[in-house]
Amino acid sequence: MNHHTTTNAITAPSSLLEQIALKHFFVETLQTQNRDCLDFHDVSVWAIESALKAAFEAGVQAGLQAGQKAALQPKPKKA
Repeated sequence: MNHHTTTNAITAPSSLLEQIALKHFFVETLQTQNRDCLDFHDVSVWAIESALKAAFEAGVQAGLQAGQKAALQPKPKKA
């Protein structure tokens, strides 16, 4: 993606974002094509809602996986 993000933005794997865009918006790439007909798309509100839910669920799953990994890490011994 070529758009600007804030320095504190949480990033998701671009492949996941592209999968969501393809499934919910039928957009094949999130790369700027420099052509209006390829860079701007009409989408329904229900498709936006569905994509947001998918992204939220992906975030929940990533958080659960991160929590499981953290739980498996050995805890430092207290002095």
